[in-house]
Amino acid sequence: MVLERIDSPAALRELPVEQLPELAAELRQAIIEAVSRIGGHLGSNLGVVELTLALHRAYDSPRDVLLWDTGHQAYVHKMLTGRSARFDTLRQAGGLSGYPSRVESPHDVIENSHASTALSWAFGMAHGQRRLPAEERRRIVAIMGDGALTGGMAYEALNNLGHHQLPAVIVLNDNGRSYAETVGRLSGRIADLRSDPRYRTWRDRLDKAVSGIPLAKRLTGAGFKGLKAAVSEAPALQAFVEALGVRYVGPFDGHDVARLEHGLVAAARLDGPVLVHVITQKGKGYTPAETDPEMKLHDTSAFDLATGPSKQSKRPSWTHTFSEVMVELADEREDVVALTAAMPGSTGLLPMAERHPDRVIDVGIAEQHAVAAAAGISCAGRVPVVAVYSTFLARAFDQANLDVGLHDEHVVFALDRAGITGRHGPSHHGVLDLALCLRVPGMTVLAPSCGEDLRALLRAAVDLSGPVAVRFPAGAVASAADLGLDGAGDGLASRRVRDGADAAILSVGDRLGAALEAAELLAEDGVEVAVWDVRCVRPADPRMLDAVADAPLVVTVENGMVAAGAGAHLADRLVERTGVRHAPPVLRLGTPDAYVPHGSPDRILSELGLDGPGVAAATRKALADER
Repeated sequence: MVLERIDSPAALRELPVEQLPELAAELRQAIIEAVSRIGGHLGSNLGVVELTLALHRAYDSPRDVLLWDTGHQAYVHKMLTGRSARFDTLRQAGGLSGYPSRVESPHDVIENSHASTALSWAFGMAHGQRRLPAEERRRIVAIMGDGALTGGMAYEALNNLGHHQLPAVIVLNDNGRSYAETVGRLSGRIADLRSDPRYRTWRDRLDKAVSGIPLAKRLTGAGFKGLKAAVSEAPALQAFVEALGVRYVGPFDGHDVARLEHGLVAAARLDGPVLVHVITQKGKGYTPAETDPEMKLHDTSAFDLATGPSKQSKRPSWTHTFSEVMVELADEREDVVALTAAMPGSTGLLPMAERHPDRVIDVGIAEQHAVAAAAGISCAGRVPVVAVYSTFLARAFDQANLDVGLHDEHVVFALDRAGITGRHGPSHHGVLDLALCLRVPGMTVLAPSCGEDLRALLRAAVDLSGPVAVRFPAGAVASAADLGLDGAGDGLASRRVRDGADAAILSVGDRLGAALEAAELLAEDGVEVAVWDVRCVRPADPRMLDAVADAPLVVTVENGMVAAGAGAHLADRLVERTGVRHAPPVLRLGTPDAYVPHGSPDRILSELGLDGPGVAAATRKALADER
């Protein structure tokens, strides 16, 4: 196999061009087989095989800096930089991360994988090395998807790159539209022309000459207008980026390695910033990934190679339950509007969009804009529901705090994938949302423990006033029966699920099952523990606070960062209610103040002591310490 001989980009550059198609096929097969076993990002990685080959042939990583804006499309990059032998450990505990990782390789620079940030890194790195001697400067190359251009940070960085004329190559991987008619020999020749330094020199001279002609003559001078049009007429993208001072080259066929390599080498020779427009096909080489209309193969679970991922799930997910309730609410209420930041499918809004297309707003990868816009929608008298992954809420905290919170606008935040998410790693664990939402004065914070409660609390949320957050985890949703409950709780009230006088466990959201298991384990030791399903973190139920005020020990457990999280908030409310001298001791359990690596959610939660045995052990130790 050709891939077995590629242990570094240097080895790739020595490979004869005629062997590149064979290598591309082997890379695609490796990706398909690995993702079919363990899940992962399939379509995006299949689409960038030739682009990644061209990048590593044109540039000398890690001497040249490759900044992957959308880190989930770096599988090929990993295999070409000495990690192909370990690729079967992808996204498994102790194995390769599903995103670039500095711990793994000096070829990886950006780890967080949150889109629209790479151009800011490119600007900062290019600016930071301006004073270095020319021979010590590193080429800066940012690879971004077309979706990332919907994020405001990308435009801000483009503007600064153009203004300062900093040398950087911006590779735009465009898999969102079809350019079949324009990508061919003609567009290739145009790209060659635009990347020729003589073209820029001639255009600059022409611009200077034209600018010296009086405006009236310019407006009536058909000859000059025609001449300008002949050399500067371009697609909207070119017109836009060049207005910001960024050179445009392309579009290139993203699956033609030789042409791409030629274009990338030429782009690096130009002064200042240049955008290289590359057209790729998402999922190329695997029919299910090419043809899936909802792009479910963007991030998929394990699947059968012959048939592709199944659309059916054995158990409904939290997201599916949320999706059903949103459709019901939209059918019942004309004032309910949903917003998503480029993730209508992943957040469960597609069914609502099909029935009520005018009431689902996809703003692109622009969480800040989505939240501020939601404040405006609320101000206009409607009820916006912002459906967003918990990890991405942090990108819009300022807007949640000042645009929504300060103005007391009734915006409902539906925070999906809250808590430990597993195989995506530290950038995708949703462990900050409780701490963030509890910093917004007056925000109601709801944490359902089962599907019935998600339905009830989401319905309650749209009927409340002011900002509201409803958080729920990834994966299969627990039913009330699974937890021994009699359906949904009452309003926003907490509920006592188990009696006990030796301690009280206050469970937040999906940790109820672990809390009940812990109580059973403690009962085997003769320790009887009360268990409460908190449901509403703020405002905390005064009945619950009064009931646990005399407990020998109160234990709070949450699937989120323990620092400034739900446990800290509930402990403060207990002190306010009882006074410092009479408040019970509180043990707060949650995720640590650290970046948690990838692995299966159950394994991570167990390692963090947030499963039944872990909660029982921590409670047992705390009781012993108190005695």
